Amino acid sequence: AQRAEWCGRRDGATVPVMRTRIKICCIASPAEAALAVRHGADAVGLVGPMPSGPGPLPLDEIAAIAATVPPPVTPFLLTSETEPEGILAAVQQTRVMTVQIVTHIDPGHYAELRQARGLRLIQVVHVEDEASVALAADYARRADALLLDSGRPSLAVPELGGTGRAHDWRLSARIVAASSVPVFLAGGLAPGNVAEAIRAVRPYGVDVCSRLRSGGALDAAKLAAFVRAVAAA
Repeated sequence: AQRAEWCGRRDGATVPVMRTRIKICCIASPAEAALAVRHGADAVGLVGPMPSGPGPLPLDEIAAIAATVPPPVTPFLLTSETEPEGILAAVQQTRVMTVQIVTHIDPGHYAELRQARGLRLIQVVHVEDEASVALAADYARRADALLLDSGRPSLAVPELGGTGRAHDWRLSARIVAASSVPVFLAGGLAPGNVAEAIRAVRPYGVDVCSRLRSGGALDAAKLAAFVRAVAAA
């Protein structure tokens, strides 16, 4: 559940205010992880082997970066594996226990994945059309959280994230409103539009990769602007 922070009202009562969590993805080095942490990231995303998109790293490098991330910041392992054996092998190699499954998988695989103690499963739903709403509802019964992105997994070379492209936030808002688990919003977010996205969708958290980078590297000024925009929203 979302942790509540509290603020006062003029009548002296206190009301809960839900803080939008921030996940900085496509982290490429311990230095980038440290930069994200210093600016207030709640989570960092470490991208495993992918068919396309920015930021994939060998699993041994992911393990090394994850080991530098201090609690309570959470490292996420992004995997394009679709079978439980491949997902669990990646977890074992990286020792990252929060797994972001970036493509649609057979929901029946969740029973086998749940046998791994301590594993937290974040299921990506690529919001392409109306069918995504029903798909998200099905995954919400199985996953610990959802992440709504703008990939196109059905292409010949699947797009599984890092597109820098927004999707239909109206569909995302419906998914968030109906979901029994936390929902992160990704896809084309940037300092200039993240406040609008938060107001439109009301996600538990926001996730960003490509639009905080300059020349391929995480840009401290863009990162700071993004964090300020989230806080203001």
